[in-house]
Amino acid sequence: MQRRTSMYRKETMDGNEAAAYASYAFTEVAAIFPITPSTPMAEGVDEWSAHGKKNIFGQEVRVIEMQSEAGAAGAMRGALQAGALASTYTASQGLLLMIPNLYKMAGELLPGVLHVSARSIATHALSIYGDHQDVMACRQTGVAMLASSNAQEAMDFGFVSHLAAIKSRVPFIHFFDGFRTSHEYQKVSIVDYKEVEKLVDYRAIEDFRNRALNSEHPVVRGTTQNPDIYFQQRESANPFYIAVPDIVQSYMTSMSEITGRKYNLYDYYGAQDAEYIIVAMASVTGTISEVVDYLNARGEKVGMVKVNLYRPFSEEYFLQAIPQTVKKMAVLDRTKEPGSAGEPLYLDVVKAFKNKENIPFIVGGRYGLSSKDTRPSQILAVFNNLKQTTPKDGFTIGIVDDVTHTSLPEEKIIDTVPEGTISCKIWGLGSDGTVGANKTAIKIIGDNTDLYAQGYFSYDSKKSGGTTVSHLRFGPKPISSTYLVYDADYIACHNQAYVYQFDLIKGLKREGTFVLNCSWPAEEIEDYVPVHIRRYIAQNAIDFYIIDAMKIAAEVGLGNRINMVMQAVFFKLANVLPVDEALAYLKSSIEDMYGRKGQNIVDMNKRAVDRAIEALIKVEVPETWGTDEEENTHEFDAPDFVENIQEPMARHEGDELPVSTFVGMEDGTFPLGTTAYEKRGIAPMIPQWQIEKCIQCGRCSYVCPHATIRLFLLDEEEKEKAPETFETKKAMGRGIDHLQFRVQVDPLDCTGCANCADVCPAKGKALVMQPAEQEIKMQEDNWEFAMTISMKDELTDAKTLKGSQFRRPLLEFNGACPGCGETPYIKLLTQLFGERMMISNATGCSSIWGASAPSIAYTTNWNGKGPAWINPLFEDAAEFGYGMLLGANQIRSRIAQLMDQAINSSIPEKIKEAFKSWLNNMDDGEESERATEKILKVLDGYDYKDNIAIEEIMKRKDHLIKKSFWAIGGDGWAYDIDYGGLDHVLAMGDDINLFVMDTELYSNTGGQSSKSTPTACVAKLAASGKKSKKKDLGLMAMTYGNVYVAQIAMGANMNQTIRAINEAEKYKGPSLIIAYSPCISHGIKSGMGTSILQEKRAVEAGYWHLYRYNPDLKREGKNPFILDSKEPTKGYKEHIQSEVRYSQLMNIFPDIADEMFELSSKHAEERYSRYKGLAEHGFF
Repeated sequence: MQRRTSMYRKETMDGNEAAAYASYAFTEVAAIFPITPSTPMAEGVDEWSAHGKKNIFGQEVRVIEMQSEAGAAGAMRGALQAGALASTYTASQGLLLMIPNLYKMAGELLPGVLHVSARSIATHALSIYGDHQDVMACRQTGVAMLASSNAQEAMDFGFVSHLAAIKSRVPFIHFFDGFRTSHEYQKVSIVDYKEVEKLVDYRAIEDFRNRALNSEHPVVRGTTQNPDIYFQQRESANPFYIAVPDIVQSYMTSMSEITGRKYNLYDYYGAQDAEYIIVAMASVTGTISEVVDYLNARGEKVGMVKVNLYRPFSEEYFLQAIPQTVKKMAVLDRTKEPGSAGEPLYLDVVKAFKNKENIPFIVGGRYGLSSKDTRPSQILAVFNNLKQTTPKDGFTIGIVDDVTHTSLPEEKIIDTVPEGTISCKIWGLGSDGTVGANKTAIKIIGDNTDLYAQGYFSYDSKKSGGTTVSHLRFGPKPISSTYLVYDADYIACHNQAYVYQFDLIKGLKREGTFVLNCSWPAEEIEDYVPVHIRRYIAQNAIDFYIIDAMKIAAEVGLGNRINMVMQAVFFKLANVLPVDEALAYLKSSIEDMYGRKGQNIVDMNKRAVDRAIEALIKVEVPETWGTDEEENTHEFDAPDFVENIQEPMARHEGDELPVSTFVGMEDGTFPLGTTAYEKRGIAPMIPQWQIEKCIQCGRCSYVCPHATIRLFLLDEEEKEKAPETFETKKAMGRGIDHLQFRVQVDPLDCTGCANCADVCPAKGKALVMQPAEQEIKMQEDNWEFAMTISMKDELTDAKTLKGSQFRRPLLEFNGACPGCGETPYIKLLTQLFGERMMISNATGCSSIWGASAPSIAYTTNWNGKGPAWINPLFEDAAEFGYGMLLGANQIRSRIAQLMDQAINSSIPEKIKEAFKSWLNNMDDGEESERATEKILKVLDGYDYKDNIAIEEIMKRKDHLIKKSFWAIGGDGWAYDIDYGGLDHVLAMGDDINLFVMDTELYSNTGGQSSKSTPTACVAKLAASGKKSKKKDLGLMAMTYGNVYVAQIAMGANMNQTIRAINEAEKYKGPSLIIAYSPCISHGIKSGMGTSILQEKRAVEAGYWHLYRYNPDLKREGKNPFILDSKEPTKGYKEHIQSEVRYSQLMNIFPDIADEMFELSSKHAEERYSRYKGLAEHGFF
């Protein structure tokens, strides 16, 4: 084939899309399971298939979502054995679950391909970010491994991996760095399927299909073997692996001829007479290449070897890439293997030089775990280390290791970005549209101009409402800067609260541009913007602009979606394109993005663009700003953890924390209650209490997703100490009418969802949403005072709706989305049982909003007691929680033995009575508390040192109170990946509670379909609507007969919710509670401020049903099944049309929508009919 320069079209896309595009061509069956950050590949394949895109065989890809990654790998292998080319897309823990099948696929020589966005493994903590720990755990399985370093390679090597797998019969893992490549946007040259189709070895495909299992020519595979032949047959596959490097190189050469991009198994970059080189793979090689250019331009002789084919590791090809002049080399690994002599790539390189002449001095180092940014200055440190007489081996970069002293000191900051590149940094609030707008901007520039574009987006772990930072680069030369933007030409902040939280304009170049979205008038801006920002602006001649994007968005009808306003501002000020040209492209993109939603939506967005240009204000910067001095700020006492870890992390300075910071926390232990110190102030509107209208029902506090609105009771002394603005009224209710009552809002932690105001039943509403700025001024001190008011739990019945809300929630200020449907339930659990809760929290939304370091939302009460929380694995939270129960029961069983011994010894009678009381009530949570209090009281002052039994009891006194064990998680956990474990734990019959927050999709990974997803619902991996029926998890659990089961929806029946929870916890056996939990992914058209009301609507329409199944009633001769839902009174179809996840089916697939909606309605009717029959006839 004659070599030519590629003339293919270019599109701006991320690495996931590029890899998925390549994969689609050669895939017939895709078996998948959702996991960050790989799922977008599967979603893309599913969407293309749903819209009729054809692979090279002329078919749509058959996409099947399995219950777990283990299931996906099994289905993939099964499809391959049946003769269909199969793929999957995964990462991290998901890839680990596939390992058994990787061994089998390799052993059976099946040409499957796994595309992996390589990611950290959960060890002392979970991290969703990128490194190579997961793929390195697979290097021994026998799969070939091909690494891509950018989005273009993700496409090109994606093709190569499939082509080589088909020809070699060896399965491939094609991997690239999670987030840094998977989510980085770049301009990519699209390779036409017709070109790569010419490279396919169709004879190999035909042979593959002929080898497939088929009863027409039956064979047996997977025999059981003994020592006599297993070893030999294992070795017989060696020739296939020996052939892989040549096959891969052949296809790389062919791809080079097609595209004009030269590829080798091991690519050398740098001086041909280099003396110092770095060996690495994946995205860091982009940064290394920049530093190589920087140093060589200054007369040095350095280079880099980029490892593309990692397994099989070809020593022959690798050594060919090494210049003969090399004296020293450093091998960088993006993984950590505790206890090993070195990391994997380093050991491979050392082995490659064994018995060779003139062996270079080789050292190894670790970098970039969990997407730790690797900057040019750190690569410079690696080269400088090589220049030392004895370079440090086993080093680390990017951290300060002051414990085992592995780290290399970071060198001077150097600028290696290509000349002419415009760098931008944009701060946004999760769900405000900032990231989406910036992706659109990148695509507009990348797809419509000759400029190169790069976009990378960093997030904190909070959901919508968290901090996002977009790092954008545009320029005339290719951009390989695979690190964050530190020196920016343009910085924008889309949330005014950030000026008090972050050093927003750090790194903004002299005469750069800073844009602030705020409600502050230009003439008063000095009163609001902190001194350090004003001073930097003045001293560096920064062009400073402000705009009230929220006001514009509201006026044109976009609500709080400010993305289009700020996107117009970006094109006006960033100077990437001429303004008129850029705005024309932007308005054209509005037609493309929103045309399907109606002309009104298009017009609103276009008006937002025009209004933005008109409303932009340039602030005249007075000279005095340059000399302003910082004012003394009030310092408050904070725990060491908050001061030394949490606050630096909150300021985005966590990268600078040294290793010694975590001495004593090595096992991943974190303190509770740290969210109380965040005070993010992100809400644009906050509820204001209307004292005269309040009926003291407690509903506002009950439904609050973030525990930022609470009920307080004050005695006379507390009332006298209260600030003048701390208004109260006489408390209503038995036993509390001698006290004063107040509803207090926490203005700096409220997220402004407005559910409290929405559910308020008072005439004229006792809660009214008001601008946050005024409420913060009025209520900040009131909240601080409220935190000093004593709890008066003993005066109210915690088992009632109102009574429960006088108890302190031990889940507060979590990182969930505003209006989250999950958190009110778990908050209520902590109010009821928090002092003795043990929580096994499946990975998912609830583990992220509950405990993302350093923000721990679980907290303690006045005596230091609170939920003990742990994140097991996604796939075993039920079993893990059961294990905790077994462990605790064993210890308590020993305590019971010791008490029996003590009772039979010569001890005072009052101690014997206390022990007997405990033995009689040890399995009752509340009674065991009282019995424990009695034991501790009678033993106080008693000398029990000579009584071995009592001494051992007191050593284990933390186990005297019966703990309340809860395994909690979402429907992806309970219905899918851990259903087998959940079922087994229920079958054991022990006293454990399982709580399912049913969002009807995989919320944490972006809204993929689960077996809880109802028919007709559009979700990721169900692009044309879910075809199958929703699984009835509760009904299946009831068949055991001894499991307490309840289905609840707080907004539909608040009393039924708390009653079911109390009954479940009190039940002496397993319980399962399934709670309807509206999610931002549902697209509730009235907004997440009505999420609680949406639960009520769901029940009224017969979409969701309320019931309780209590086996204790059966023992009393009663029907154990109680249907708490009434006959539906509202229309089912009207209800589902109120959510975008259903209504969009009519827009995208109108031909099937009506039929699907009818089927969905029928399924709901069948469920209600079944429940009604159970309630009336009692079949259990």
